[in-house]
Amino acid sequence: MILPAIAAGIGVAAIAVSADPFIVRAQDAPSEAAPSGQQPAAEPPPPDPAAELAVKRDKTRAELETLSKTISLSSDKVSALQQSIADLEKSTQSIRQALIESAARRKGLDKQILESEKKLADLGVKEDDIRRSLHERRGLLAEVLAALQRMGRNPPPALLVTPDDALASVRSAILLGAVVPGIRKETDKLAGDLASLAALQAASAAEKAGLTATMTNGIEEERRMDLLLAENDKLSRSNAAELQAERKRSEELAGKATSLEGLVASMESEIASVRDAAAAARQAEENRRLMTDEQRAQAKALADSGVPDKNRIAPAYPFGELKAKLEVPVAGDILRQFGDADGTGHEAMGMTVATNPETVVTAPADGLVVFAGAFRSYGQMIILDTGDGYHLVLSGMDTINTRQGKFVFSGEPLAVMGAKRVASATALALETDRPTLYIEFRKDGKPVDSRPWWTAKDTGKARNDS
Repeated sequence: MILPAIAAGIGVAAIAVSADPFIVRAQDAPSEAAPSGQQPAAEPPPPDPAAELAVKRDKTRAELETLSKTISLSSDKVSALQQSIADLEKSTQSIRQALIESAARRKGLDKQILESEKKLADLGVKEDDIRRSLHERRGLLAEVLAALQRMGRNPPPALLVTPDDALASVRSAILLGAVVPGIRKETDKLAGDLASLAALQAASAAEKAGLTATMTNGIEEERRMDLLLAENDKLSRSNAAELQAERKRSEELAGKATSLEGLVASMESEIASVRDAAAAARQAEENRRLMTDEQRAQAKALADSGVPDKNRIAPAYPFGELKAKLEVPVAGDILRQFGDADGTGHEAMGMTVATNPETVVTAPADGLVVFAGAFRSYGQMIILDTGDGYHLVLSGMDTINTRQGKFVFSGEPLAVMGAKRVASATALALETDRPTLYIEFRKDGKPVDSRPWWTAKDTGKARNDS
């Protein structure tokens, strides 16, 4: 008796599969009983997605730091940058405006790098999930692939059987009919996993290519800012000996001061440049209070137009009116907010932001630099007097690019972060080695929550991010 082939593409080798059902789904067989007196091995706990993502971000960040060291600007690009600086009008106003624009571009690039870093970490976690799934199913997948390989061999068009073998042939056909859909399901799932893995790898490659271009632009902008800072330093170095004497005196005062209030008071009374600038700023504020409503409206319209007086020596806006308008001084991740536990059993008096290495720090608002230097457990620190009784404290930087007694505009670069977190009292109990900037707002000498002042896009929920 002649029977048609049991299934298209299934030959004699496929019937051999049906004869040994353990080849098809060995996993479905009950596991061997554990020896007497022994408990079965406990299953490992499922991976923690947050911890896995944090580890992947650390790895991605290390790879990006290595990549950044391999990127350099061509001699033509450096020459073009130097020529663009040489073509600038050599005035304090033009140089400072160029610095503000450069800092804005650099912060934008820093944010893009952070976003790319997060995307690459997320893509890496998804890749790992698929690879883990394939690894856990490797036994089953090996059986499926072996069965498919046998099925793919040249099958005969028909199978000769005798009447005595008919029942066995029917049984084989029934068994294959039950097995083949399962194999097809696993095959489709395997193909889907491999397609997803290929898509993730392509997305990672594209993201890395874009990130390399962004990092190159960032290095170019960093070089431009260095040249602008050098020009700005030339213009402001009216009396190097006098500045050096003031710096030495401020270091002495910082060594004696026991609190921020005491430091600010000593700076405004003992350092001539700070004292004179603070007096001028207070006079400018008083003049603004004496303005008529019409004059005040005109001044506000000028400030709102984005081109306030570039020779101003007092803030363009009263600080109390700037709520929801300030940008965080660095591109980064908020680790700790005002009021959070600070790791010492107390509440944090300010906000802590983790950044990438060598991130630029800008002035959040117009203000007078009351202090710029090292102060006790704060490390390198800048204090801005922004008027209305408010002082802004920034600490944790590596290099400070401003000086006390100078009036700075919102967005002007003030400092650069280092390569690693600076050890300080404000960065205790932080589970990260990334550079961290501490930001504290003070009103009449008392710390206040800075969150109402930041723009909506900058007021993220505090999170512990390694």
